[in-house]
Amino acid sequence: MYSLAVSDHVMIAHSFRGAVFGPAQRLHGATYAVEVEFRRAALDGDGLVCDIGLALELLKSVLAPLAYRNLDEEPAFTGRNTTTEMLAGWILERLAEGVAAGAVGTGTAGTITSLRVLLRESPVAWAACERGL
Repeated sequence: MYSLAVSDHVMIAHSFRGAVFGPAQRLHGATYAVEVEFRRAALDGDGLVCDIGLALELLKSVLAPLAYRNLDEEPAFTGRNTTTEMLAGWILERLAEGVAAGAVGTGTAGTITSLRVLLRESPVAWAACERGL
């Protein structure tokens, strides 16, 4: 299995519902380092998993609606705790849509076989989501 990874970051604000979250129930900010890994079984004719520039553009476009937003006020997240794990899955689903539409290069739709999204909320804590395409 071959993979190509790109990374970016996003700054958000949010709060959580539920005693399990302690002081994080109050509004607070987070800066996530976001890494996405595109995987496929064999390289294309140019020796690539996908176009690295297009992969980074796709990631930036998926993160843009989250940047500098209070996620508590975003309709897409109404009634949901925007945990690191949940956000990793949300980002993965949007990336998967982009891959299916060919956003990471000609001929990549159907050849990228899986994605992994990792969100680092600090140097000592992170969450990830991965799935096949």
